Amino acid sequence: MKGSAPSTARSGSATRLTLACKITILRIMLVPLFMLQLLYYTLSIQRGAPNEYQRLGALVLFMVIALTDALDGFVARLRREITELGRILDPLADKLLLLSALVLLTRPSVAGLQPQFPIAFTLLVISRDILLILGAVIVHAVVGELKVRPRTLGKAATAFQMSAVIWALAGWPATFFVVLVWLAGFCVAVSTLQYVMDGVHMLESAQAADGGR
Repeated sequence: MKGSAPSTARSGSATRLTLACKITILRIMLVPLFMLQLLYYTLSIQRGAPNEYQRLGALVLFMVIALTDALDGFVARLRREITELGRILDPLADKLLLLSALVLLTRPSVAGLQPQFPIAFTLLVISRDILLILGAVIVHAVVGELKVRPRTLGKAATAFQMSAVIWALAGWPATFFVVLVWLAGFCVAVSTLQYVMDGVHMLESAQAADGGR
């Protein structure tokens, strides 16, 4: 008797280009446009004639890319088209957006761009991403597969970072911006420890399984 088709029959292969994946790819393609808008704005500040339309353009692009993060996931679940490609592209889009925003908004040489992220915060986020990527490579090489359990603090870190970027791009008062940065920094640090411990447990479980053979 032949086995029945799985309930997620439309999940497809890892390389299947679904509608949700196309939305995610569009988000990634919009990131360079966001970077150009923000870069042109910082250059206009340096020239002594800030172009607020460019700042507004950067803000709108950032919000569109950030908010459509929920759209591609909703479409994937609605159409039952969750693929491995989508699992890779979705967080990649978020990382590219956030890192580009953080780097461009951490420019102490542009005095007129306020508020700005502290250099220490940006270095913390970049270091965290490098650490997690290296950890993922090691776990995948040793275990053979990588199952990441999303952490609440990890999601909170992303939400606080995006909120802080929107706050900075809008040019609102720095008081609450500082609170958002501190909250984001706390969530980044603690969630990093959680993911590292998850990786250690995966390696220990794999070692124990090998020892029991």
